[in-house]
Amino acid sequence: MKVKVIAEDCISCGLCVNNVPEVFSWDDDEKAEAITDEVAVDKEAATEDALNSCPTDAIEKV
Repeated sequence: MKVKVIAEDCISCGLCVNNVPEVFSWDDDEKAEAITDEVAVDKEAATEDALNSCPTDAIEKV
C-alpha cells in the first residue's frame, strides 16, 4: 500500500501524524506528508483509518 498527502488540502489537524508517525510526518510548511514509499503491513489498518478520518480527504492511495 502506498499513500500520499495532497498538501494543498491538508489543514494540519495532526490526525494522521499523531496516529501513524511511522507513515506520516510534518513537512517544512507544517503540512502532513507521507514519509515512506511503502506502508508496512502492520501499519496498513491504521493508515486506512487515517485516510478515512482525514477531515479534508487530503490523503489518498497511489
